[in-house]
Amino acid sequence: MTEEFQAAKPIYMQIADRIIHQIVRKELLPGSKLPSVREMAVQSGVNPNTIQRTYSEMERMEIVETRRGQGTFVTENTVILEEIKKQLKKGIVEQFLKNMTDLGFNRGEIMEDIESYFEHKGVE
Repeated sequence: MTEEFQAAKPIYMQIADRIIHQIVRKELLPGSKLPSVREMAVQSGVNPNTIQRTYSEMERMEIVETRRGQGTFVTENTVILEEIKKQLKKGIVEQFLKNMTDLGFNRGEIMEDIESYFEHKGVE
């Protein structure tokens, strides 16, 4: 299964973002083993060096840890995982609000539309 990648962002970061989103959505739990570099490369349709760079970057960010001879695992440090979740949420909210204000909507209009969306979708 090869993926479509955006030209504007490095592929290794796009793969890291996808894995991070899986962690935040709890599709990958703390302590979960990630596929080997070779397996992930085949799944993603990229060179193994790209996956190695992805895993290295995620290890630098302390999201995963590599255990010699065992593989790469999602960190069990829930404080780090919660911080990543907060950062993602903040980035999404900031981008949304920037887009809305760039279109000329004010705070009241934005809040009204959000409330309306929740009411119609039945979201608590």
